[in-house]
Order: sequence, then structure tokens, then C-alpha cells
Amino acid sequence: MTSPLDSNAVAQYLTDHPHFFEEHAELLGEIKLSSPLTGRAVSLQERQMEVLRDKYKALELRMHNLMRLASENEAIANKFHRWTQTLLQSEDVGSMPHAVTSGLKTAFEVPQATVRIWGAAPDYRDEWFVKGVSDDARIFANSLLAPYCGANKDFEAVRWLDDPTAVVSTVIIPLRKPGDKQAFGLLIMGSQDANRFTALMATDFLVHIGETTSTALAWLLA
Repeated sequence: MTSPLDSNAVAQYLTDHPHFFEEHAELLGEIKLSSPLTGRAVSLQERQMEVLRDKYKALELRMHNLMRLASENEAIANKFHRWTQTLLQSEDVGSMPHAVTSGLKTAFEVPQATVRIWGAAPDYRDEWFVKGVSDDARIFANSLLAPYCGANKDFEAVRWLDDPTAVVSTVIIPLRKPGDKQAFGLLIMGSQDANRFTALMATDFLVHIGETTSTALAWLLA
């Protein structure tokens, strides 16, 4: 009595004999498979075409997503370029904090933005960008190892914005000199849109913004 063939053995046989269906081409039209798309029985050739179409659709979707991400990154890079141009056009070091924040509002269409630094040179002790910073805010800045991006949790730094009560989501970026663990300032952005800044957002460009801002404002320090 012949024992029934194991499906794995059949699959292995077909793998080991790739020319099987060339030698038995008549089977291609006779073998019927159930289509997961229509539920009806289809030939092996039809099923193969369905599989290929599914793979093509998956590749097409992946390519579309890659193109969308590339377009979004290009748009952000262009905004970053316009912002750095604004910084380079600043007339003097003392006007750099305003150039940083106004440039962010214009280039990135950020509703609100401000900056605070501490340890500034005596020439800048009466400027707006050094006022209202508590010890707690400095401790908070030192604790940030990366930009904070998400909901406004009544941060002191958010209160430095022009209209803090309207801020639902925020970005808070520590400012540091290269290699320093201690922060010398904070850059804050805010929006009334809860989805503008979320914890799921990538922070790569925010890191670059923080590094550029740190370099630009470090000249104000004593």
C-alpha cells in the first residue's frame, strides 16, 4: 500500500526539479487553486499572476512612501536653508536671538518661538533673552539630553512665549557648546495644534536646529 505524499516532500521535489512544469505543461491549466481575492477556483497560472500583482502593489506602495518621505525631507532641508540664511544676514551678535526666533517663525511657519540663555556677557544683562530664567529652568535644561517634542505640560520655558496659554504642543531644545554637558540656554517653540509637535516625530532636524542655534548664540556668553 502506497503511503500518501507529505506536502513538504512535494514542495521539496518541485524545488529540486524546476523544469517539472515545463515537462508537464498541461498541468498548469488543470491544477485549480482557491483565490483569496475572489474565492473561486483558478488555475495555477492565474494564481501566480495574482501573487505577482500583490507583490507589485506592495512595491508600488513602498516606492510611494519613499518618494513622500524624500519630498518631506527636501522641504524641511529647504526651510532649514532659509533659516540659516536669516542667521547669516544678522547685523550683529546682539540681534542674533531675534534672528533665530523670527527666522524659525518665517521659515518653518512656527506660531510661537523664543529663546533664553544664561551666563551672558555683561553687555547683554538687560536684554529680553536673559530674563525670567529660574534655577529650576536651568536644571531642567541640563536634564534634557535630546529635544523635547510633545504636549505642553505647563513647562516654565513655555511661559516665556508671547501667548503661553494658547500652546498645546511644544518643542524645547537645550543649547550647549560642543562637548559640554551643561546647557547655557533653551530654545522653545509652541503651537495651538496638538498634532504639530508630537512624541512620535523624528527629532533629527530639531537636533540640527539646536546645534545651529547653540553655535549662533554662544558668542553672547561671557
